[in-house]
Amino acid sequence: MKSVIESQTLLDELLEGGRSILGSDYAGYRNHCLRVFNFAYALTGESGENSDKLAIASFFHDYGIWAEGTFDYLSPSKKHAACFLREKGLAGWCEEISEMIGWHHKITPYKGNPSWLVESFRKADWIDISGGMLRFRLPDAFVADVMDAFPNEGFHKMLLTLAKARFKTHPFNPLPMMRL
Repeated sequence: MKSVIESQTLLDELLEGGRSILGSDYAGYRNHCLRVFNFAYALTGESGENSDKLAIASFFHDYGIWAEGTFDYLSPSKKHAACFLREKGLAGWCEEISEMIGWHHKITPYKGNPSWLVESFRKADWIDISGGMLRFRLPDAFVADVMDAFPNEGFHKMLLTLAKARFKTHPFNPLPMMRL
């Protein structure tokens, strides 16, 4: 059975660097990122640079909520990830990570580049958002272990609060991050 990854160096560094922007949502977002990272890593298998790609996408995928103060956060999240990647000399990863962020709420399977991590990342976020009800063939015990290791800390409740506020101002586009 797969083991829960408690820490990933790059993801830990990104989270620590974003602590002041995340504020009181830090613990909830940290745990969400680690859950998504664990699920995506388990779905993709162990492979060299995949760990860092998944760490970067995990950190930045919802980051625009805090960095730009918006619930329409996909474009800002992609922008922050691209800036980070260029700054670190990883511009070659920009397109793949942008797709991972841009399609992580896609309802149907991603049909783009099959060699990219987009579909595994999409599934990983859906596992977390569904509270583990969706598992995409990951073992029940592994999903439960990840959920236990990284408790919600109010993350999904905060998202629900943001969705309700967005609905009041944008009733015809309350969930701008959702994709078919």
